[in-house]
Amino acid sequence: MRIIGGEFKSRIFKPAKNFKARPTTDFARENLFNILINRYEFENKKVLDLFSGTGSITFEFASRGCANVTCVELDRFHYQFICSVIEKLGIKDRVRAFNADVFKFIGRSMDNYNMIFADPPYELPRIAELPDLILNSNLLHPEGLLILEHGKTNDFSGHPLFRELRKYGSVHFSFFSRLVVDSHE
Repeated sequence: MRIIGGEFKSRIFKPAKNFKARPTTDFARENLFNILINRYEFENKKVLDLFSGTGSITFEFASRGCANVTCVELDRFHYQFICSVIEKLGIKDRVRAFNADVFKFIGRSMDNYNMIFADPPYELPRIAELPDLILNSNLLHPEGLLILEHGKTNDFSGHPLFRELRKYGSVHFSFFSRLVVDSHE
């Protein structure tokens, strides 16, 4: 796993060979952050990374100056890897990791985030529920952005808060927001 930009650009962390997570590809991550950096200020933002896996998205947000990043990962082995990278980067003051079930976390968390990124396993049976679960909770700030990573078999374009889809190979990002955003900025 390589951090693509920001303060920790080019830092590499290698998960063990038996790591089960499917990390977002460098190509897709780089393109996603190119979009985000041109639309949003990261400083003083609170970000939530659901289904964190390797933590690559968490570390990209932290590297770009987000004030507070929270990540949630169910797999204990993956969670421990994320915690070890947080320690190595010295960012315990602004990055929190939870070893928890995302669906329970959504129902219990009292925090509010400017941006939420969710990268569930593409074959997750409840993937279609995620936009409504997140958007109908108090997790996302009214002017916030939800980004859902998914495979080509899912289509969220009919959702009332869907704003755009970006495709990078087999990686698809659906953007949701209560605000109308010009996707051609």
